[in-house]
Amino acid sequence: MGADLCHLSIGELGALLREKKVSASEVLEAHLKRVETLDPKVGAFLHVNAEQAMAQARHAQELLDGGRGVTALTGIPVGIKDVIVMDGTPSTAASRILSAFKGTYDATVVRKLHAAGAVCFGKLNMDEFAMGSSTENSSVKKTLNPWDLDCVPGGSSGGSAAAVAAGFCPVSIGSDTGGSIRQPAAFCGVVGLKPTYGRVSRFGVIAFASSLDQLGPFARTVADAAHLLEFMSGFDDLDSTSVDRPVPNYAAAADRGVKGLRLGVPKEYFIDGMDAEVEAAVRGALAELEKQGAKLVEVSLPHTKYAVATYYIVATAEASSNLARYDGVRFGHRAKDPKDIFDLYVRSRGEGFGPEVKRRIMLGTFCLSSGYYDAYYRKAQQLRWLIRQDFLEAFKTCDAIVSPVTPTAAFRFGEKAADPIQMYLSDIFTISCNLAGLPGVSVPCGFTSKSLPVGLQVLARHFAEETLVQVGGAYERATDWHKRRPAL
Repeated sequence: MGADLCHLSIGELGALLREKKVSASEVLEAHLKRVETLDPKVGAFLHVNAEQAMAQARHAQELLDGGRGVTALTGIPVGIKDVIVMDGTPSTAASRILSAFKGTYDATVVRKLHAAGAVCFGKLNMDEFAMGSSTENSSVKKTLNPWDLDCVPGGSSGGSAAAVAAGFCPVSIGSDTGGSIRQPAAFCGVVGLKPTYGRVSRFGVIAFASSLDQLGPFARTVADAAHLLEFMSGFDDLDSTSVDRPVPNYAAAADRGVKGLRLGVPKEYFIDGMDAEVEAAVRGALAELEKQGAKLVEVSLPHTKYAVATYYIVATAEASSNLARYDGVRFGHRAKDPKDIFDLYVRSRGEGFGPEVKRRIMLGTFCLSSGYYDAYYRKAQQLRWLIRQDFLEAFKTCDAIVSPVTPTAAFRFGEKAADPIQMYLSDIFTISCNLAGLPGVSVPCGFTSKSLPVGLQVLARHFAEETLVQVGGAYERATDWHKRRPAL
């Protein structure tokens, strides 16, 4: 049964565990074996702590045997993006400047997963400090798309998406600052959900852009993503941006259907230059939802054309501030034999940061500098408000917004690496959601002629994650895209 265990959902694994047809250790061993055998081809994991994970599996088994404190996650292996701190485990954000750092505590989301009996068994590759759309910016190694090893898995949570697609873990955790959950989920043919800003605690997350960063789940089904989100969510007084609201039973929404729902189709999200196969797959998904009783209505998000420029001013300004602490004195890599303190700062940061991180720090510092703050940063914040207002206005006429996740399917390694603007445009349909603080989900909705997955994006009002699960669940039940597996 070993290999088969790696393709089951949380619900299916949980049933086997509770019926004692398999033990938590056997579930973990099956996934560790698959990682050992196949991850050298994919490169999803940066670190696997088998010994620590086996101790967690034994604890989960004690809960199962005792019948107390058992949850939907008890005994379930979970992969963790390397931007999230885990006690006693390397937590590097895939950067050379943090290559020697081990967590001294658990991030709140990890602590919650442990409390639910989950087995957090490894750290997953990513773009350095979550800055990128392809995972090519990792300082450690490339992660390859399990559907086509010549293509990127998306980013920045490329390792988290690839690990679920490859069967290395049934669910994983990623972070989404400008689409870093939804875009790799679309590229790898899995479900990726970004919650409302404030829904999930970010305590213990290595910061990139603090007003945009948010953690969320990857899974092979909408219901699994909903289960994981429920355990991750909730107020945390260790995070000043955490919002104190009740956490619904998200998974229950997956069976509600979409009859009577009004789904907004933004006219600005079907643009010239969009891949024809991607557009056809998304329009096919919209037709399926309409067939199930949803009503499609055209909506307008007129400030979408400013979203990329706005994002890359706000995000880089915050990155410039957040990453100032890595100077070789307070945190991070320290250069050897410095001549003086200036030499120490310059060489420590120069040796520690990769090219994309340096580019964003310089851009953000420029935007915040005297004489340019009003011209760039203040203007970007004003546009951010208008982008948010676009969504609030649209939601007066619809219950959710449906669109493509990306203009293209996964691209080949190196195809956009030399042109940062082209790379940034990969996120053109996802970054507005972050600027507005909304929740969004990517659900598999088809494949191109080259067998590359395509994603359908669903956006909802603030704290309306149940609507995402409702729409995604209804579409998933009517199709079988999520059941396909890459041949590794």
